[in-house]
Amino acid sequence: MKQSHPKKIRDLVDGVLLLDKPVGLSSNDALIKAKRVLNAKKAGHTGTLDPFATGLLPLCFGEATKFSQDLLEADKSYETLVHLGVSTSTGDTEGEVTATREVNVTREQIEAVLAQLRGPIMQVPPMYSALKRDGKAYYEYAREGITLEREARPVTIHALEFISYQAPMLKLAVTCSKGTYIRVLGEDIGNALGCGAHLNALRRTQVGALTAAGMVTLEALQANEAPLALLAPVDALLSSFPALELTAELSRRFLQGQRLALGKEELALPAQGRVRVYHDGRLLGTAILHEHGVLAPERLVAARH
Repeated sequence: MKQSHPKKIRDLVDGVLLLDKPVGLSSNDALIKAKRVLNAKKAGHTGTLDPFATGLLPLCFGEATKFSQDLLEADKSYETLVHLGVSTSTGDTEGEVTATREVNVTREQIEAVLAQLRGPIMQVPPMYSALKRDGKAYYEYAREGITLEREARPVTIHALEFISYQAPMLKLAVTCSKGTYIRVLGEDIGNALGCGAHLNALRRTQVGALTAAGMVTLEALQANEAPLALLAPVDALLSSFPALELTAELSRRFLQGQRLALGKEELALPAQGRVRVYHDGRLLGTAILHEHGVLAPERLVAARH
């Protein structure tokens, strides 16, 4: 008779890990490794980084997963190395070389192309992407040699800055809206310069208000005797929203999901809109503050004892 092993009991871990994702690892594999080290019951990441890319991958644990959607919607910043003159099937180093062309461009020509690509642009998603059609990912079609018609989508390039150029390598800094493919941006730059291009390297440096400053490598996480100490608190995801402190009675009602009329309460109310709500320094959740001081609970945080 086959022996059954007792299922490992996972811990209720709450917080955010600013992981410095290494090259060659998928976002999901990185999440699984971190989750195992922390013995966490519940975890999720906030938007994928391609395996060849490195840098900031915020991982949410426990109650923080309730707010991960905000980071999916957030602007993101990158540093990238664009290899001019060589095109690949994937737009990065993981694909087959499809064309090589001579590179003979000046700094002025590069700057002129960058200027054309700043602001709102239309971008055609790449075939090698996780977008789906009929329940099947684009990259699965691509691996079968099938190319689908894709509609261009609006994205915004908030910043596209020249860092350096040592032919054929062009280093850039990019800040963009959600849904932007930096691989496609690199290809568009190469095509506009008449030589083609692919991304040689890509490193994410910022997601919303989260920056690379507090990043932790998997090695550092695995080597730390108290890895939970490396987690940022849940409200690290919410730093762009103003804070609202409630009294004990109001916080009790808030956690029951009640709308609160705060207009006549002696509280310092921030401007209308989304707020993070606290009592005695403990995050209770997020809410929408409407006119006349009406507070509508949005996502609540479970108390851990």
